[in-house]
Amino acid sequence: MSATTQSPIAAGAAKKRSILLLFAGLMVTMLLASLDQTIFSTALPTIVGELHGVDEMLWVITIYILASTIMLPIYGKLGDLIGRKGIFITAIAVFIFGSIIGGLAQDMTWLIIGRGVQGLGGGGLMLLSQAIIADVVPARERGRYMGVMGGVFALSSVAGPLLGGWFTDGIGWRWGLWMNVPLGILAIISAVFFLKLPKHPRPQGRVDVAGMALLGITSTLLVLVTTWGGTKYDWNSPTILLMSVGTLASAAAFIWVEHRADLPIMSLHLFKDRNFNLTTAAGLITGIAMFGTLAYLPTYLQMVAGANATQAGLLMIPMMAGLLVTSIASGQLVSRTGRYKWLPITGMFIVAIALVLLSSMTATMPIWVICAYLAVMGIGLGMSMQILVLIVQNQFPNSQVGMATASSNYFRQIGASLGAAVVGSLFATRLTTLLTERLPSTGASGSGGANSLTPELVRNLPTAVRQIVVGAYNDALTPIFVYMVPLLLLAGILLFFIKEIPLATSIDSAGAAEQKSHEGAADHEDVDSGALATTDGVTTRTT
Repeated sequence: MSATTQSPIAAGAAKKRSILLLFAGLMVTMLLASLDQTIFSTALPTIVGELHGVDEMLWVITIYILASTIMLPIYGKLGDLIGRKGIFITAIAVFIFGSIIGGLAQDMTWLIIGRGVQGLGGGGLMLLSQAIIADVVPARERGRYMGVMGGVFALSSVAGPLLGGWFTDGIGWRWGLWMNVPLGILAIISAVFFLKLPKHPRPQGRVDVAGMALLGITSTLLVLVTTWGGTKYDWNSPTILLMSVGTLASAAAFIWVEHRADLPIMSLHLFKDRNFNLTTAAGLITGIAMFGTLAYLPTYLQMVAGANATQAGLLMIPMMAGLLVTSIASGQLVSRTGRYKWLPITGMFIVAIALVLLSSMTATMPIWVICAYLAVMGIGLGMSMQILVLIVQNQFPNSQVGMATASSNYFRQIGASLGAAVVGSLFATRLTTLLTERLPSTGASGSGGANSLTPELVRNLPTAVRQIVVGAYNDALTPIFVYMVPLLLLAGILLFFIKEIPLATSIDSAGAAEQKSHEGAADHEDVDSGALATTDGVTTRTT
């Protein structure tokens, strides 16, 4: 009797230990990828000054986000089809290769190429980490894990700028790339020996190569239009008009191909689900706001507030703290109560408030006030980001969770690409214009003028000239923040229409009957957190 009662307990404890070990490995890998989205934000002024490329500054960040965005649906679908372990290891290897290219770069072109290759691997690391957790943890318990994932992202949002600043002020910014090599090799070894995933039946059919290609073309053209429009080319120029037509044509071709594909990379049936559409739209807006803000704030702190690279990273800690605390707390709260709808709604409105506050920054504002504004933004992001992913995963069976998660993340990353590109483009254009107007002899010059401004050079300028440069940086960036506020308000309104379907307490790999059984429920808002019972892959609720 004792043996029979203790055996399931021992088995459960062993399973929990294996999940925790797996989760720890995934967190290290996810940290590696997410760090590289932010690690150059503090080093960027020094990098572009050394390599004489202020006019290409935005591409160091944008190309990484764009490349990872294009690869998200590809990794998600291939993971569903052939298993996630091999694809995961391949993504790490590509990420390492891109780090080597960037570490050896002697000009902006090769640095941008290296960052692009990094992004091709980095997208898989973040996406597959989320999908792998869905393979082994039910949705109801997944909230606490997704909360910690959000915490890792919060950590990287500050650790990235901090490490970038420390490397820049010390051994050199290239170590922001070289550090990925030993860590990536360690991650591969860990995945080979410790990543054990349940096997799922593989569907038959041809891989959607045409869909992958068209999605990549559409994404690239969209980012190029938003980056070059109004800056390198006029909006009504033949180049921008031609690329805009190409974006629409490739998007239409992609939809046609997905409708006919045996195994579509982004199945159109996803878009028949209301919760998927609403959370995906909110995620896209979150990406615009977050990366449009965070990509250039460290540069602002160095050029305007006079912080060095390390200090600029440290000044981002309040945002990390807010995001870390609310992300973990919201995940725990969702796992305990089963209620989740109110969290991302509240988070969107808090982020909107933070953007209004950031738009009021001035060159003479006390640093602690700016830090308080960043903390407010972190609180809002922590309440929304990972909960949106959880809502999407709860809508679909595990046989489709990779594709669903990847598709949702794809649109959030498109938002990140647009945010970094549009804000960067507006910032660079406004800055160049203001410097040219206020410092004609400096702003109008070539490689020795605005394109080679570094924080150290600005700090050593004569007081009168420095104040003009600082004022130009402030006036170029801060008004852009308020432009994004209506988008955040729209996202908050959209999320009011989410159906709060109970979170599954088992892993459904057979079909999507789980959430469909709730479609006719009288009032999803008042469903409590009662137990869910699963039979033959169909989940029903019991109280």
